[in-house]
Amino acid sequence: MRHSPARPPRPRRRTAAAFAVGALALGGLVALPASAAPAAAATATDTGVKNGDVIANLWEWNWKSVGKECTDVLDPAGYGAVQVAPPEESLKQANFYWWDVYQPYSYKLNSRFGNETDFKNMIDTCHAAGIKVITDAVINHTAAQTGTGYDGTTITDKYTTPDYSPPDSDDCTKTISDWTNQWEVQHCELLGMPDLDTNETHVRSTLEGYLNKQIDMGVDGFRVDAAKHIEAADLSAMFGALHTTTSGEKPYITQEVYPGEPPALSDYYGTGDVIDFTYASKLKDQFNGGDIANLKTFGSSWGLADEAHSNTMITNHDTERNGYSLSYKDGDAYKLANLYQLARGYGRPSVFASWTFDQSDQAPPNDGNGFVTDTNCSSSAWNCYDRDTALTGMVAWHNAVSGDVANWQSPASNVIGFSRGTTGFIALNNSSSANTYTYTTGLPDGTYKNVIDGGATSVTVSGGKAELTVPAKGAVAFYVGGYTCTVGCGGSSGGSGGTSGDTVTATFDEYASTTSGTNVYVVGSVPALGSWDPANAVKLSSTDYPIWKKDIAVPASSSIEYKYIKKDASGNVTWETNANRALTTGTSAVTVNNSWNVANADATAVTFTVNATTAYGTNVYVVGSIPSLGSWNTDDAIALSSAAYPSWGGTAIVSKSTSFEYKYIKKDASGNVTWESGSNRSYTTGTNAAYSTSDTWQ
Repeated sequence: MRHSPARPPRPRRRTAAAFAVGALALGGLVALPASAAPAAAATATDTGVKNGDVIANLWEWNWKSVGKECTDVLDPAGYGAVQVAPPEESLKQANFYWWDVYQPYSYKLNSRFGNETDFKNMIDTCHAAGIKVITDAVINHTAAQTGTGYDGTTITDKYTTPDYSPPDSDDCTKTISDWTNQWEVQHCELLGMPDLDTNETHVRSTLEGYLNKQIDMGVDGFRVDAAKHIEAADLSAMFGALHTTTSGEKPYITQEVYPGEPPALSDYYGTGDVIDFTYASKLKDQFNGGDIANLKTFGSSWGLADEAHSNTMITNHDTERNGYSLSYKDGDAYKLANLYQLARGYGRPSVFASWTFDQSDQAPPNDGNGFVTDTNCSSSAWNCYDRDTALTGMVAWHNAVSGDVANWQSPASNVIGFSRGTTGFIALNNSSSANTYTYTTGLPDGTYKNVIDGGATSVTVSGGKAELTVPAKGAVAFYVGGYTCTVGCGGSSGGSGGTSGDTVTATFDEYASTTSGTNVYVVGSVPALGSWDPANAVKLSSTDYPIWKKDIAVPASSSIEYKYIKKDASGNVTWETNANRALTTGTSAVTVNNSWNVANADATAVTFTVNATTAYGTNVYVVGSIPSLGSWNTDDAIALSSAAYPSWGGTAIVSKSTSFEYKYIKKDASGNVTWESGSNRSYTTGTNAAYSTSDTWQ
């Protein structure tokens, strides 16, 4: 929401399917090897193995960009949820200020970030990547300013909207002036915006309908804007009427409740988490002019929200503008505070990514009509902080470690190091000079990768100790898990050093049809693939379903065996029945293309090409009589690429010496299917490595 400047603020379809069969040898048995490595070994350099509780707050990104970020960044990095801006129709004015979205005009899901279809597509895309979706719920008030909204709604009287008439607002129509008077705070107008009477039946049912519509579309939770301005009892009654999410859970609730004035933070613990403003303020004090050594006692005694209900942040859209917290403009201090937040493990952390600004009210990047343009992280207009290498490394660290803060050390002013139990260690240097010190880490002896630089440098622990050179305004962090160095480790501890050269990227590309709630994983003989432990298998992305895909860093110049497994929502595991697959890596990236239960030695590639014209938004697929072509199930058809339109093409992995039937279909943006006419097409593969068709839509 927008606050007075004088006051501090109060979680599928592939568009191109082109891949070739790798010349891979087979070996081993179908059964799980008896010599599987211990579960404590490294799991995967790719951090998407485990999605944790970290929220990526992609504030005022449009829906298309949020969906893409879920797939390309948030899932691989291990984020658990994405928080997005208010999705309702809002005020649209000449300057398109950022705070327009906190002035609702209607509860139609057509906003400056996209229409309702775009919103639904974003939710589905994020869910396919394993990312939950939290939306900003503006339910305390309507708009102070009259005019026209982003869906064309016109309001000439601020108390009369498509959803409400004057009896729906509280009796107090003055702007809040006495912030020590709880009744006034909760019943009068915040910055002149009509305060909704949330104890009134029509108001409550309208708001419940708005939130439940989002839940039914797949939304997993809400950030409740201006929650302190709503009586906790009203929120409790409202949230009690909410549906369960599509995953069968209660929606996650985090509430904007500024501390220090009535009502108390604890009043809202019964309805969910609270955004921890004090957490952000205290870290600013220490990282920007203080001494981070003071953080040894950082916790509830500092006035933070109760740990079980704290949703922590380093900044948000309000506090980065009014100076209450650090922001991207504070450079290294801001980054180090974010790293500390992920390492400390207090409450549920969030990472803020938005866009840059020169003036407090400045609009987000837009098309000149207020509609937010696609996020371009290579442009200085956007601040894609969720992608920062150090941050993504620490998200993985945060997900992997457990235990209380231990082994606290401060060898110099503004230099600290500590462990979390015996699983992870971090050293932070907020001073202007590099610092070298031998730390007690609490970790097992071994060589570990430094997650801060993406594993480019390494750390050796001997006798539980490690000598670290931490650069000025820098950090070193490592943990028992995904970044543990296993072969050929190089580089040095600290913020500089050569690349290790011990891993290469392997792209695993698997065709596998699944039922709802079932995902596909790859597991194999090396720690990066879980050491044959299904619990540590690497989840593949279903963005291009029925193709499941993931880039994974595996040992270079090595012989690797692997298989694919399926896990349902209850955690039941189904293994492929073919023999173990084999991969030999060199020093360059490699791609393997597989199909469920089709062994490498028995596989061949069939490239399907068809000439077909389509309307905008309609795509062409191939489906057929064998599992590799979906067994005639149109949901499992393979999407073809339109790169050479009107020629559509794509490759499927099928068994050699196999006869099958197939046809082409078209799907429009709503999922409606049109089959080509005529008889089924037929094809027979031989023993060659690849085959192709040349067809014309019938």
